[in-house]
Amino acid sequence: MSYIDVLNNAEDQVTPGMSACQGCGGELVLRTVLKIAGKNTIVGIPPGCMAGAGVVGWNYANGLKIPVHIPLLDNTASFLTGLSQMYERKKRADVNIVAVAGDGATADCGFQSLSAAAERNEKVLYVCYDNEGYMNTGYQRSSTTTKGSRTSTTPIGTVINGKRQQQKYLPLILSMHGLTYCATASVSHMADFVMKVQKGLEAGRKGFAYLHVFSPCPTGWAYPADKAVEVARNAVKSNVFPLWEMEEGTYKISIENKNPASVEDFVKGIGKFKNLTKEDMDSIQKSVDKRYALLERLAGR
Repeated sequence: MSYIDVLNNAEDQVTPGMSACQGCGGELVLRTVLKIAGKNTIVGIPPGCMAGAGVVGWNYANGLKIPVHIPLLDNTASFLTGLSQMYERKKRADVNIVAVAGDGATADCGFQSLSAAAERNEKVLYVCYDNEGYMNTGYQRSSTTTKGSRTSTTPIGTVINGKRQQQKYLPLILSMHGLTYCATASVSHMADFVMKVQKGLEAGRKGFAYLHVFSPCPTGWAYPADKAVEVARNAVKSNVFPLWEMEEGTYKISIENKNPASVEDFVKGIGKFKNLTKEDMDSIQKSVDKRYALLERLAGR
């Protein structure tokens, strides 16, 4: 069955009328993951864009159609660990235990509980929608924010010129935890995304599964809302966000770019990168190339 058939035949577990921004990658991630997971799912969504976009709802006509809990910003993985273990004791291994969390709640505030749950190989699917910042509170930088990005805490001015540090590459860090499944995905490559959600749900019933999804933000990144998928696609084409997966310790590159676009091509038209210097561009490109070379070695290329 094609990914289009999978999505067409699945019931949307998110009601219409969410208050996410136009072109929001996070909402597309949420709807896609929960469509595939289905009704037999409990989801934890920590404070952030998706928690603030009406997933709890105001009456029985909106919000999510499945049980949802908003844990603290720093304990999503530990909350779902307890939930998973409770259902296992009840002999309910059929229930999908899923997190849909932003990069702040994943790479920063919630990293301790996430790392611990991954190391213990708890039976959970954890999905991070990475928009590279704390968007729900006005776009502060996070550890996954790309170098040179303009945020409210790394402004463009005479003292600093955007974020000075390279981003933390979280999916590779998680893959080293001995978990069952780890993958990257993008809202621009839906066939790959759907396949990896399906794999993640299956793996999440055996151990810890982690899916890191590129989720550009038109509001914070400053580009037209109708360009969201194009921006995400360019990130994959340039290897700024490479697509790969790790199953039981074996790495595989999902989409190979024999002639990748440059970082310079990727940042065109994205407002948060408008003040990148030639030195910044070269530094980001070097980091991108080094990371991709490492992934190739891990994949045995």
